[in-house]
Amino acid sequence: MIDLYYWPTPNGHKITLFLEETNLPYKLIPVNLKNQEQFKPDFLKISPNNKMPAIVDHKPKGAEEPIAIFESGAILMYLAEKMQHFLPIQVFDRYEVLQWLFWQVGGLGPMAGQNHHFSHFAPEKVPYAIERYLNETKRLYGVLDKHLAKRNFIGREYSIADMACYPWIVSHEMQGQNLKDFPNLLNWFKHIQARPATQRAYAKAEAEVFK
Repeated sequence: MIDLYYWPTPNGHKITLFLEETNLPYKLIPVNLKNQEQFKPDFLKISPNNKMPAIVDHKPKGAEEPIAIFESGAILMYLAEKMQHFLPIQVFDRYEVLQWLFWQVGGLGPMAGQNHHFSHFAPEKVPYAIERYLNETKRLYGVLDKHLAKRNFIGREYSIADMACYPWIVSHEMQGQNLKDFPNLLNWFKHIQARPATQRAYAKAEAEVFK
């Protein structure tokens, strides 16, 4: 059983996408960011950077004790290796997936997150910051759009790279982006959006967190 410490943010959705795809049993434990529950001592023992998601796997492979993991990219890699799915074994295919996973973790996520903050939540409008992060988000969308030309997925097959990127593209309107400007990205987005596991993951967030 996997305990998933979760809130319905893009990083949280990454993990539910994987869990729903693999039918791996999990318990969803909301960490209400609005109530600052990420700063509670019990959660900090699992996620010392006071960020979610985080997981506790009570039955890890090759170990008798539970393992706690924080950082969404690390969680996706751990789960993919545990299930031997959605992360290729062959070297070229494997590192194509991993480089795009790291691209999301180090680029798309942080830039889109700053875009969200300065465009919608900052206590005062800073035009330079708004323009900078909006344009950087647009550039990154363009990078992914170009990569997705003549292919259905970020890697050779559906993988943790797609799961990492998709939830950040869901927020495209909030980021000031029009997916019609990125036709390859739009086709990819619609394809993943239609997956039954994707629909279950987002529906479960509504049912479990906002019940």
